[in-house]
Amino acid sequence: MLHAVLEIFLSLLAVFGLFSLGWLAFGRILAPRDFYAPAYAVVPARGDGAALEQTVRALLWLRAGELRRYTVVIADDGLDPLGRAVANALVSREPRVILCPMGALTEYLV
Repeated sequence: MLHAVLEIFLSLLAVFGLFSLGWLAFGRILAPRDFYAPAYAVVPARGDGAALEQTVRALLWLRAGELRRYTVVIADDGLDPLGRAVANALVSREPRVILCPMGALTEYLV
């Protein structure tokens, strides 16, 4: 009985390892490490920025896995004081996250 459980456990571990290697290889094929031009992820933000933190965290999760290299730009399109406080907290806490007014967006994307 113990031998069968050990065999199942090792089989599952091998499948997980192969899946992980496939995932990494597939990610490297689709997302080369070197970009020739800067890339930006623009997040328009309005009001209290209700989904702002979740959106930025999702983009940072992709960036943390080295699947993408980009700067996250929070475009202020009418944030209220609470929304601006959330955006400023994200900017101060995370590298390569910037906050800019929507009207000046083209100046920041250089």
